[in-house]
Amino acid sequence: MAGPDYPAELSALDKALTSIEAVVDPAAKKVEIAELSEQVAAPDLWDDVDNAQRITSRLSALQSEIDRVADLRSRLDDLSVLIELATEESDAASLAEAEAELSSLQHAVESLEVRTLLSGEYDPREALVTIRSEAGGVDAADFAAMLLRMYLRWAERHGYPAEVYDTSYAEEAGIKSATFQVKAPYAYGTLSVEQGTHRLVRISPFDNQGRRQTSFAGVEVLPVTEEADHIDIPEADIRIDVFRSSGPGGQSVNTTDSAVRITHLPTGIVVSCQNEKSQLQNKAAALRVLQARLLEKARRDREAEMNALKGDGGNSWGSQMRSYVLHPYQMVKDLRTDFEVSSPDAVFDGELDGFIESGIRWRMTEKV
Repeated sequence: MAGPDYPAELSALDKALTSIEAVVDPAAKKVEIAELSEQVAAPDLWDDVDNAQRITSRLSALQSEIDRVADLRSRLDDLSVLIELATEESDAASLAEAEAELSSLQHAVESLEVRTLLSGEYDPREALVTIRSEAGGVDAADFAAMLLRMYLRWAERHGYPAEVYDTSYAEEAGIKSATFQVKAPYAYGTLSVEQGTHRLVRISPFDNQGRRQTSFAGVEVLPVTEEADHIDIPEADIRIDVFRSSGPGGQSVNTTDSAVRITHLPTGIVVSCQNEKSQLQNKAAALRVLQARLLEKARRDREAEMNALKGDGGNSWGSQMRSYVLHPYQMVKDLRTDFEVSSPDAVFDGELDGFIESGIRWRMTEKV
């Protein structure tokens, strides 16, 4: 069997990487890195903790991005040299090494290419994800818990910190809902393609007759708000209730009423947080979630106005987007992109990158 057409493959990689470099613009990012580095060196930086965290996080993200591009360029240069030497000397072992590196490099460049497609207003932000059980009773609640673990495992695989703010447990098994934050640059742009209704088909472990059950869970993804968003929430517009945190089955977790529920009276939006140790921390976290929901509502209102002006019916983001089938066969399929795999266990263990990347590419074609 013939090996790869190395000149053509290397030329294609060079072209793709050059295109990525034009979008990333390392020179401009190095200027911003220099400016941020000066701010980080200021002795009073940590007098304002939130601002310090924002600056250091941005600095780290920028440095990581240009390092990633530089590393790929270095790998491509090294691969060209390896192929040239191996070909001249007919070194089969080195050619096998080159073929493996070529495949690895192609995958890395494709993944970075997808990142350059994240150009939306809020795409660079961290993400707030809420999962809710929908139709399907106890199976839906169990499915929602499976999705929560799936996304937390995905974050863990990538080294992204994730914090669960609130979990509402179902009576028999699983969860009614859960909200968590993924604290990584571009988490919102990346995970926003996961928004929609997810469907699970399986033999229900909760049906003593072993019948097949279809259940549904909804995923909502919001960008984390920043100071520049300027969402003013008058105190008169919110009602704050405190209650005792509880775990599965209703066991008391805290001995004090530290959990916080905030109701935004004008919109009816309700958020809660019971993960932190103090009432003050829970209130701050709940307010962050409320800010994100209000920001998203404002964005959707603007989008609805634009769609009304354009005379179209908007998009179908809230519709069913992925199907997880465990019986009578094994398959997970994205209903928008037709991307599918035959290993549901791997997907539920956080192997989501294929779905996310195809979703981002699909979204770009839909916009076009």
